[in-house]
Amino acid sequence: MPHVQPAEILTLEEARILQERLGEPLRPGLSPTELDDVESQFGFRFSLDHRVFLTAGVPVGDRWPDWLHGNPDHLRKRLDWPVDGLLYAIEHNGFWHDSWGARPRVLSNALACARRLLAVVPQLVPVCGHRYLPGVAGEAGYPVLSVYQADVAVCGRDLRGYVRREFGGEPVEDSGGGLGLSGAPLGSVSATSPSAGVLGDEPVGGVREVEFWSELVD
Repeated sequence: MPHVQPAEILTLEEARILQERLGEPLRPGLSPTELDDVESQFGFRFSLDHRVFLTAGVPVGDRWPDWLHGNPDHLRKRLDWPVDGLLYAIEHNGFWHDSWGARPRVLSNALACARRLLAVVPQLVPVCGHRYLPGVAGEAGYPVLSVYQADVAVCGRDLRGYVRREFGGEPVEDSGGGLGLSGAPLGSVSATSPSAGVLGDEPVGGVREVEFWSELVD
């Protein structure tokens, strides 16, 4: 497995620049106390990059979770979506991960076994739509993952890379060499880009592993 050097933590200045690209209304950012309250209420932890992003501002729209004013039941469903999707795939599509050992023959037992094993993998926290960041407290530089049942894909080597590509029109990495479609290294920014010299680089050496979830990436 290649060594991945995590990028530096997202800064508030970077987060504000990235949020300008979204084309979405923004509410004022969350305070440290408000972020802590969200974590306590829903039982997860934001990664460092995610905390900085939400401190800079909170995007408003159906795709974006509104942690302060949103419906708590809807927010819980979004937090449960990745695991619920895998359980659906187990029940309806015959999915079973190799690391789980032999699949129980009775469906109810298979679902109970999967729930138990999935309870200890990193919590995925919604960023936008079905794009998720792992909720690893005190850590930065994890990839943004697209999660739909057992189909998982990398949408950016980190949060800054995800926004650059999904909302800023910068080239996405190919499936092999980790280069943008332009042939530029994935962490690079064109010298003519308005963000050159302002936005930091992405992780060097590949995509940082997320326990269990990275094993589902095609």
